[in-house]
Amino acid sequence: MSIAWQIVTGEYPPQTGGVSDYTRLVARGLADAGDRVDVWAPPSGGGDDPRDPGVVVHRLPDRFGPWSLARLGQFLDARPRPRRLLVQYVPHAFGWKAANLPFCLWLRSRRRDGVWVMFHEVAFASEPGQRAAHRALGAVTRRMAKLVARSAERTFVAIPAWRPMLESIVGAKVDAGWLPIPSGIPVVADPDAVRALRASYAGRSALVGHFGTYGDLIAPMLEAVVPALLSTADCRLLLLGHGSAAARAALAARLPALAERVAAAGSLSSADVSRHLQACDVMLQPYPDGVSSRRTSAMAALSHGRALVTTAGALTEPIWSERGAAALAPAGEPARLAAEAARIAVDGEARAALASRGARLYDERFDLRHTIAALRTHG
Repeated sequence: MSIAWQIVTGEYPPQTGGVSDYTRLVARGLADAGDRVDVWAPPSGGGDDPRDPGVVVHRLPDRFGPWSLARLGQFLDARPRPRRLLVQYVPHAFGWKAANLPFCLWLRSRRRDGVWVMFHEVAFASEPGQRAAHRALGAVTRRMAKLVARSAERTFVAIPAWRPMLESIVGAKVDAGWLPIPSGIPVVADPDAVRALRASYAGRSALVGHFGTYGDLIAPMLEAVVPALLSTADCRLLLLGHGSAAARAALAARLPALAERVAAAGSLSSADVSRHLQACDVMLQPYPDGVSSRRTSAMAALSHGRALVTTAGALTEPIWSERGAAALAPAGEPARLAAEAARIAVDGEARAALASRGARLYDERFDLRHTIAALRTHG
């Protein structure tokens, strides 16, 4: 049976971001399954909307202010039921400096439309000793999450750790389905280009890659691991993603003796990211809260059949260790992470086995088809 989806999101291509990429993947997947898909997003700020068969993109006049909500409501009222309103929820995605309570109240008024919510994030974390502004933001975003969750006919979470957080906010059990975030980098079959890349970056050495944006939390973790890794194993390091050139320059300044063993590819097209990922033997992906099913850089490594070395932390699901899908070291222990990366980099048999387990888990649990099946089964 065909389902009419109205997807509401705070970002959509050409806008950049993880939610943007994810929402397009889901929209295309639903359309490919035969559903009707309308996507509602704020102004793009320039660039053309993607043209995907079966997906109609509507740009709202503002960032979910009264005018936008009125326009969206009029559109919904003019459409026959049943219809499905799928919200890609991140508190800061709907403008108003992450305090758009009117949008959350509007969702409550649209419950008759069948509101479904995917919680990519829930609320700004409340911690002891925070500044007053951060405490206020935490309180507002918790109120928003409560309104949104109570308006939802069905709720989904990017990671299981969001369930207890939602339940503490709502004050009741929340039946939230787990929808992992799949990789947004399609695998490109180009073995000749992959071999040439690997030879140019690593020669006969192992090639350890990192794919990310080198933000304030992850870049220091990477910098803490690199000296021990390069001092221990015969390997080269390849940095991928936006900001990789600057990250490489910072590493070279700190570690001039090791600089020639670190390369950066810079920002690449999706197809070239795929080729570079396949050129790597190991992907080194540290996260301060641990690897989890919302980390698309880890998903890209698994979907490309690369051995993944990463951190375990507060948000890491048990499935990672249960299935042996990644070599794990505790977050905050760079020496252990470096040792794991060095071990996997130089042990071809262990590396192949790890990569195989990771690729199997991705296919069996994280691939986009599972998200589409879950949405359409419940639809």
